[in-house]
Amino acid sequence: MPKTIGFLDDEFVVSVCSLYTYGKPVRGLVTINVCRRYSRYSSTCHGKHSQSICEEFSQQADEEGCFTQLVKSKIFHLRQKGYDMKLQVEAKVREEGTGLELTGHGSCEITNTLSKLKFTKVDSHYRRGLPFFGQVLLVDEKDQPIPNKTVVVNVDVPAYRAGFTTNEHGLANISIDTSNFTSSFISVLVTYKQNNLCFDNWWLEEFHTPAQHTVRHIFSPSKSYVHLETVAGTMACGQTQEIWAHYILNGQILNDEKELTFYYLIKARGSISRSGTHVLSIKQGEMKGVFSFSFQVESDIAPTAQLLIYTILPNGEVIADTEKLEIENCFANKVNLSFSSAQGLPASDTNLKVTAAAYSLCALRAVDQSVLLMKPEAEVSPQSVYDLLPVKSSLSVRYGGSVNEDGEKCINAEDITHNGIIYTPKQVLSDDDVYSIFESVGLNIFTNSKIHKPHFCQLFQPYPGAPMIYAGGQAGPIGPVGSALARGNSGIVYPMVGRENSPAVEVKETVRKYFPETWIWDLVALDVSGGSELAVKVPDTITEWKAGALCLSGTAGLGLSPTISLTAFQPFFLELTLPYSVVRGEAFTLKATAFSYVSRCIRVSVQLEVSPAFLAIPVEKNEESHCVCGNKQKTVSWAVTPKSLGKVNFTATAEALQSQELCDNEVPHVPALGQKDTVVKPLLVEPEGIEKEETFNTLLCASETGEPEKLSLKLPSNVVEGSARATHSVLGDILGSAMQNLQNLLQMPYGCGEQNMVLFAPNIYVLKYLNETGLLTEKIKSKAISHLTSGYQRQLNYKHSDGSYSTFGDRHSRSQGNTWLTAFVFKSFAQAQSYIFVEDSHIMNSLTWLSQKQKENGCFQRSGSLLNNAIKGGVDDEVTLSAYITIALLEMPLPVTHPVVRNALFCLERAWESTSETQGSLVYTKALLAYAFALAGNQAKRSELLESLDKEAVKEEDSIHWQRPGKPQEVNALYYQPRAPSVEVEMTAYTLLAYLTAQPAPSSEDLSVATRIVKWITKQQNPSGGFSSTQDTVVALQALSKYGAATFTKREKAATVTIKSSETFSEEFQVDEGNRLLLQEVTLPEVPGEYSMAVSGSGCVYLQTSLRYNILPKKEGKSPFTLKVDTLPKNCDGVNAHKKVQILINISYTGERPSSNMVIVDVKMVSGFIPVKASVKKLQERPQIQRTEVSTNHVLIYFEELTHQSLSFSFSVEQDIPIKNLKPATVKAYDYYETEEFTIEEYSVPCSAESEHGNA
Repeated sequence: MPKTIGFLDDEFVVSVCSLYTYGKPVRGLVTINVCRRYSRYSSTCHGKHSQSICEEFSQQADEEGCFTQLVKSKIFHLRQKGYDMKLQVEAKVREEGTGLELTGHGSCEITNTLSKLKFTKVDSHYRRGLPFFGQVLLVDEKDQPIPNKTVVVNVDVPAYRAGFTTNEHGLANISIDTSNFTSSFISVLVTYKQNNLCFDNWWLEEFHTPAQHTVRHIFSPSKSYVHLETVAGTMACGQTQEIWAHYILNGQILNDEKELTFYYLIKARGSISRSGTHVLSIKQGEMKGVFSFSFQVESDIAPTAQLLIYTILPNGEVIADTEKLEIENCFANKVNLSFSSAQGLPASDTNLKVTAAAYSLCALRAVDQSVLLMKPEAEVSPQSVYDLLPVKSSLSVRYGGSVNEDGEKCINAEDITHNGIIYTPKQVLSDDDVYSIFESVGLNIFTNSKIHKPHFCQLFQPYPGAPMIYAGGQAGPIGPVGSALARGNSGIVYPMVGRENSPAVEVKETVRKYFPETWIWDLVALDVSGGSELAVKVPDTITEWKAGALCLSGTAGLGLSPTISLTAFQPFFLELTLPYSVVRGEAFTLKATAFSYVSRCIRVSVQLEVSPAFLAIPVEKNEESHCVCGNKQKTVSWAVTPKSLGKVNFTATAEALQSQELCDNEVPHVPALGQKDTVVKPLLVEPEGIEKEETFNTLLCASETGEPEKLSLKLPSNVVEGSARATHSVLGDILGSAMQNLQNLLQMPYGCGEQNMVLFAPNIYVLKYLNETGLLTEKIKSKAISHLTSGYQRQLNYKHSDGSYSTFGDRHSRSQGNTWLTAFVFKSFAQAQSYIFVEDSHIMNSLTWLSQKQKENGCFQRSGSLLNNAIKGGVDDEVTLSAYITIALLEMPLPVTHPVVRNALFCLERAWESTSETQGSLVYTKALLAYAFALAGNQAKRSELLESLDKEAVKEEDSIHWQRPGKPQEVNALYYQPRAPSVEVEMTAYTLLAYLTAQPAPSSEDLSVATRIVKWITKQQNPSGGFSSTQDTVVALQALSKYGAATFTKREKAATVTIKSSETFSEEFQVDEGNRLLLQEVTLPEVPGEYSMAVSGSGCVYLQTSLRYNILPKKEGKSPFTLKVDTLPKNCDGVNAHKKVQILINISYTGERPSSNMVIVDVKMVSGFIPVKASVKKLQERPQIQRTEVSTNHVLIYFEELTHQSLSFSFSVEQDIPIKNLKPATVKAYDYYETEEFTIEEYSVPCSAESEHGNA
């Protein structure tokens, strides 16, 4: 539809086209709804008809996938006021066969401006005697050029009027003779039609926009000038640009000069990039003319530049002019990317060739076009790169008021009497001078030449009645400050084979099961030739792949390739339509659509492979084959009920058959390529209820007795049938599990600045540990460095301009820097410099910011919110925070003699001296102090604190740990030992670090205690090698890596691990020096079940058993959160009631503290529904909500904290795939740092029980 229509238009056209990502049209029903809303009033009492005028059209899409409708505008009252000056259009396409619906939106502005004039180029000043040049563009209300029309140019002073005619492009070139102009400035007005100045409250009047431009005269005492012709459009890189300059010179000034040198320079990105000269030969009597010079356009002057030309006349006067140049967004490193063919079959081989400057490092990427359709603005482009430049164009160098840098003497403005007549000089000269031209380019001038216009001495009166006195011999230039304004497929012919005339041949089948969103994501280093070719296999998706390359070179710099395409396509293929996941007991309709883009009709058989994992019944009468003619499709459906849990694969096959049965009065043909297409797509079948996970960890060593350790896997009575599953892992290294899952240490989201550090910091500890023990391999090193690099880039999103960091970054400038997080980040960045490039300024800026937060007593004051307030007397306490920051400074490492460190240690020493030993509430603080003094080398203080901590330790049979004071006695769980709270793991890990940090090395007694601590810590690990939350994971892995390095010995002999069940199951694992980092895993067949584990041979191994099962949610005791979930509409009225649903959530904190820690609300989608992303993103506009995330079937909402005050919010979801027998979905609210504090509620959508809607 047009972007704009005129209010006098009787009709306009709306076109809707729907295409698949591989470029072919979508067949189906198209519905168009055109509306104009009331702006003066609307009513909610009478529905949408009282709020807008709407008209609906509907029709089947044509062969091109389009529907074009001529809409009469009379119904929308375009000439009347009281309505929005916009038409809103919503279009829906319902795909034939599958019923899938796609919605698009558009709008059309209504305007009463029927013509517009604007200057496309125009001189910035005028110079008396030289032509004033300009160009105007005349367009209509649709921005279409209006040719062969006369536009009138008027200049106010002196009265000037002339007509110019537009060309076929709507352009009119204006040239104004300024010989008779005497004013200091002129205003140029260009009009097409005069406006009617009548005003009406109810009716719109037509309007025609004129073009107007005001310019000042350039002062020249000799009336000599140089003037650059304006350059229209954008200059292309790599070309030679010619510039024309007009001049007029005063012959009396030149005397007998034979030539005059003009100097030019180009300023771009804040510096002078080009300079040159042009020598003008002067002939007697030729004081007016034009000359040209040229320069090479390259990337170094993009995207905008300023050209300055000037000359110095024999009398010392300078004449000059400047012109702004628009340059193409180009790069010196010319990058080209190409596929060996523009189209290919799925799973076929192709080559991707990249060329750039020699020795460039190129990042290659190819993604499914459907991904780019979701978020096109995220694409890297030349424009987005140039937008990052800190300086794009030059600005005036003048700040403040008028200044006369050269100290020229002012002129006394005295009256002159001649023949009895008094002449009063004009004291204000409004012309611009040459100095203002230089100034507008951003240049300071040091010269004794004449560059200023005359300045009159200012008068002042010392006291009333006194005569006026001149204010000295100098005065600043009079007039406005001059400044420069910153501007803001080729087809493939497939041969056909007529089966009735050809011998039987082998059927060529394609099996498609690889459907990635990202196909290529690779780094390629180019050699001296500047080229490389990558052999790749086309994925199985029928789509268009968009590829691009970004290259960096030490000599040529950065370069971007144009985006190229490869269409993965075959003339006959099958597509499956099914949901991402369902809950056991739900049913859905599986639809298989056979598409044929063969020019002739083919006979197709569509079959679904039988599987014990599901029950499939054909929806319609099961025909053996179907006719599918050119550019058409056939959909076959089955009612499916999954019978097993987990990933269920659906395998469907479409085959073009050899048959004599006619199709569309002709014998069906069979394509030579891809006669048979098989598609395999997975479906996740989840059990009912919510998942629980238990982990059983043990560090088991070989013994002479070989006494096995018992493992009992039991399930609660309310377990969901069939949901239990267990795995047993064996590792030869204490950090092995964490190494396998460095990017997935926690089964929790990573959406804030502190959580992101869990993806960053552990890589440092692992690399250091492996390096010290000699276990580091190139594969592990490469993987860890990749994680560090990406984590570093992500963390910079949370940085503030002052060098600090906060949890959610400087979003809308609502948050301040966080002292605790800033210390964590800058310490980690400093340690990461051993492995990746980290800009020094990021570290030093953070250190400077932290030092500004240090008080006179050496302690640090808190800034920003702390997301974990569970640590009583912990980080909320100034001493604890100061201890944490001191640890960060020493781990960086900074010497103890550094002023900030020295003062911080003074704070900690005073705090420890004044602390009473009986205050058990300071366990966490003591642990940090012990480690801080250990790092500082203060062994006396370290020993004192460790002795104090030893008195408060919880000592069990073979382990030691510390817990929060006043912790209630735990009721022994019936089935498992619960994982310790995050803060207990953290304080125990800090104490372990204190034991391991001794000069010159920890003693055997220290290591003995450390071993008992490690046994407790390892029992708290989750199946991924992390712990409960972020800080406990980071500190515990740091402590474990330090312990591992301190106690490391090479395995001389292998250890054999045996796990047996009470029944027939038995499995053995060998652990030796060669596979100590290898994760060995087996699925346990009997759950519940009794098992025994034994280690023989030599050494210790780390054993972990993970048990997962589902239980139905039920309320037990007091919940830490009040959570209420509703949906709208509440009933099933209306045919579309089940299509779009509003989820309303009300939540508050009801725990014992004044407020919670950071809280995440995790909303799981009902099967077949997807969130409306715009409605979720809109939640971030609320000050209480810091962040939202949308994953495949979850919506995550982050709160910095929740209080006892209720908070309500809502967002929308819509049905993507119809599902029968819909089960409720869950909403879980949990404390990120006290994960045992959570509340779960269920919700259902309207029509869940109405199975007739299931396959509508």
